[in-house]
Amino acid sequence: MGSSPFRWMLAGFCLALTACSGGSNSGSTVGTAPPPTNPGTVDSGCNGSCGNAQSFLSEDDVRKVIAQGVAEARAQGKPSTFVVVDRVGNVLAAYAMAGAPPLVRVSSGRNVVGGLEGLDVPAEFGALAKALTAVYFSSEGNAFTSRTAGQIAQEHFNPGDRTAPSGPLFGVQFSQLPCSDISARFTTGTSAGPHRSPIGLSPDPGGIPLYKAGVPVGAVAAAGADPFYSLDDNAGDRDRNLDEYVALAATFGFAAPQDRRADRITAGGLSLRFTDVEFFELARDPATAPPFTNLTAADGALLRMPGYADPVVLRGLALGTVESGIRPDTTDYPGLDAFVLDDGTGTNRYPPRAGTDGTAALTQNEVRTIVQEALKVAARTRAQVRKPLGSRAGETVVVVDTNGVVLALARSRDALVDAVDVTTQKARTAAFFSGTFTAADVATTGSARYLRAGTPDFVNGRLDLFTVAQSAPNAYVGQLRNFLGLPSAWSDGETAYSLRTIGNLSRPFYPDGVPGTPPGPLSLPFDRWSPFQDGLELDLVYNQIANHVAFYLNQKGLALSLDGAAFAPSPTPGNPTPIPDVARNCTGIPRLPNGMTLFGGGFPIYRGNTLIGGVAASGDGTDQSDLVAFLGLHNAGTSLNTGVGNAPIALRADRLVPLGARLSYVQCPQSPFLDSTAQYVCEGK
Repeated sequence: MGSSPFRWMLAGFCLALTACSGGSNSGSTVGTAPPPTNPGTVDSGCNGSCGNAQSFLSEDDVRKVIAQGVAEARAQGKPSTFVVVDRVGNVLAAYAMAGAPPLVRVSSGRNVVGGLEGLDVPAEFGALAKALTAVYFSSEGNAFTSRTAGQIAQEHFNPGDRTAPSGPLFGVQFSQLPCSDISARFTTGTSAGPHRSPIGLSPDPGGIPLYKAGVPVGAVAAAGADPFYSLDDNAGDRDRNLDEYVALAATFGFAAPQDRRADRITAGGLSLRFTDVEFFELARDPATAPPFTNLTAADGALLRMPGYADPVVLRGLALGTVESGIRPDTTDYPGLDAFVLDDGTGTNRYPPRAGTDGTAALTQNEVRTIVQEALKVAARTRAQVRKPLGSRAGETVVVVDTNGVVLALARSRDALVDAVDVTTQKARTAAFFSGTFTAADVATTGSARYLRAGTPDFVNGRLDLFTVAQSAPNAYVGQLRNFLGLPSAWSDGETAYSLRTIGNLSRPFYPDGVPGTPPGPLSLPFDRWSPFQDGLELDLVYNQIANHVAFYLNQKGLALSLDGAAFAPSPTPGNPTPIPDVARNCTGIPRLPNGMTLFGGGFPIYRGNTLIGGVAASGDGTDQSDLVAFLGLHNAGTSLNTGVGNAPIALRADRLVPLGARLSYVQCPQSPFLDSTAQYVCEGK
């Protein structure tokens, strides 16, 4: 705000003092001086072990966060909706200012039709997706925002560099879905997570993590100051995104330590983005924001979010406690500092178990050994996106069978929370697309029916929906077979597909990042593609996302029509849910209930030449995740000597060279270990 007297007064004041802190737990600076050197504001000193039972947001913390955001939104003249979440995704409060737009429109700005493009979603959905993205992607070693997520999930990395390959988390936006069988659902108050997102993870700026004493304790996000739920498609400039402005103000006193921010971290030699605004650029000083108790009904109100939250303010849960849903292992992984998923009562949701798919199935001991060996690899691996430099990778490891049943899930201390759902997607994707059942299962799915909304009539409580296009997932089977020159692909079981392979086949350019080339067979052509409309990945889950949006809008009191015909009346006491919430299966395919994903870190498991499951890892770098899953499985096979291991080399998809460009299978870091100078550690395995 060039006209803000606060900006210039505070900037001059800070220059006189050399540096100003952004708050008691803040690493962000107020003013134009260099960052402060006070330990705890520049570098928290945390390496993954600072979190404890007191690492949570109190009700007063949540109120302060909202009040600070509201004050900035008022100063900007942009009424907004705010959502605050805890470390495992519980909604601690949702607040809409008076006059805040109730809906935001999904748009990449690329004039693409279909998918989520053009879909109007509740503003609180956009804010919740952004907040979950920020907190699920952050740890004691890295603070990422929804802007960071958008940077690393697009078709080019960096966005705007039209000759660069895709981002390292390409496709991650369609995880944590509302229909996931892995992500938890809302119950009264707070409950064990990680919790689902209404529209997946977000590339839209405006979601920022919250820290206390160097530990991530939650996130806040804003929506509605910007009318679009979008993304930044050019990492080479600075934007004035008002959602980000008001969300940043909300973080005052809870900002990430400077040395953990994404803009102090590189990936693939490129600097990451945190925000395009700093505290000194705000319209007013957030430290002077009136308290939450001063807000009246004329200012706004707490929101009821059906399926997510009541209109109250809650305290957060501390990660690592039983009640949070992620707590230390006490049984299956001794000496590995492992954490497991808990149901909130002390029961491990996914202890090691035997496979369910026949006489060659994985045994319980084999499953346990695969996870143990993968965690051992992670403990030796140098993290890519974590500070301080030389930190070990924090990874989540999942093993599934060919039925998609989760046989085990465990994680390193301080691993990213998003990995709980996405690692399961990876393991299932690797097993599913390597089977003899793939084509038949895809053929059972219905067409994705892309919707667009008319202008909502809030006076009469009505919203009209219109079909703009349809897409049949089964069409991708033929495209794949033609592309690979394999007439029986996905039914003969003769090719092992890793996540690297599936990712290669799902980019809008093949080879990846080469402009003017055709798309991979699982992607749309680039003129019809966007991160909100990407091909098979979205088509498999789109209907459930759209149905969930319809469920929510209906629960908020809107009667819905579809293509001119009545679809659902407003709820009544006799008919409280005209549209039910979505089931815990996003695709309708039992083997792939939480959808697929498109970036590395997952491999099929074989016993000899027989497919028996999938293993995946996700956490501190895509190459690192490849290493943990691939080498962990190899080491387990060597230890067990039962025939279990990676796919035979003759079956791996990297023997295929469509359009003269070889498919990838595994890509491990060149010199990955903290305790060894060994290189090329995955070759020949």
